[in-house]
Amino acid sequence: MKERGKKKIRLCGVLSLLLFLTLFSGCKKKEKTEAKTDEGGYQIYYLNKDETATATVSYQPKAKDTDALIQELLEKLAETPEGGSMEAVLTDSIFVTDYALESGQLSLYFDPAYKDMNGIREILCRSAVVRTLCQIPDVEYVSFLIGDSPLMDSEKNPVGQMNADSFVENTGDAINEETVTTLTLYFANKTGDKLVKEKVNVTGSSNISVEKLVVESLIRGPVSKDMDYPTLPSGTKILSISTKDGICYVNLNEGFLEQGYNVTEAVTIYSIVDSLTELSGIVKVQILVNGETNLVYKESMRLDTIYERNLDIIEQE
Repeated sequence: MKERGKKKIRLCGVLSLLLFLTLFSGCKKKEKTEAKTDEGGYQIYYLNKDETATATVSYQPKAKDTDALIQELLEKLAETPEGGSMEAVLTDSIFVTDYALESGQLSLYFDPAYKDMNGIREILCRSAVVRTLCQIPDVEYVSFLIGDSPLMDSEKNPVGQMNADSFVENTGDAINEETVTTLTLYFANKTGDKLVKEKVNVTGSSNISVEKLVVESLIRGPVSKDMDYPTLPSGTKILSISTKDGICYVNLNEGFLEQGYNVTEAVTIYSIVDSLTELSGIVKVQILVNGETNLVYKESMRLDTIYERNLDIIEQE
């Protein structure tokens, strides 16, 4: 095996080259498995011309096995679509040097020039790559590495595993510096009695409040499903959400009261409270069900109480 990183994976438009790289590249790979390509094809994610959002083009891959399919989709991410309204996310300077697939975890190794991208473009490119590759049946998560070092966020923490749910984007709406943010969410630990922190990139903006994005992300569940666990029943829906005088009012449907996951009632309540109070301007949270507060959640958590942040329920890292 050649030393990783010495060879640049050229993402050209020649299928024979894909086959050659699949068979002989120095990438660390699992034994090949057959990829079950959806008959409807794949969506390849690109940048719009203004580099303010992603856009998609439908594509039917030719490859049948997983390794070749990864190569083929990486190639498509490096192509500029016809029409001039979109841009490729991988370029001559931003490219994958190597990859490794193991137990559903796809690790992509990028050239050091990746670090030169600005914040908005980097997040959008990462979103496009992850959402394209996670359509492959054998790819559950994608992680980015620069050389051999994990990609770090703006706070110098490892970005870690990502899947399509790691990114929330209002398709077609322009974004700017003020609307690209990272949400800090709290999900359950393995035993369901403590909260653990997870960060999710939000790459969209416009008419959806950040408060709503937080609660929607909690309902959707954690990205790292092998480490963190959901706290809200999947049937939970947001009826309304608003913030006034530092208090966020979260009005949910009756699905919130259904028997959900094996977590304590405090973990469910403070999953919402601690996630929302991470946002600037929110210091307390009141939860309503169908507009009513004269309810008790499970056995002891009264909904007519306005809850403050609870640090004691957060598991120490």
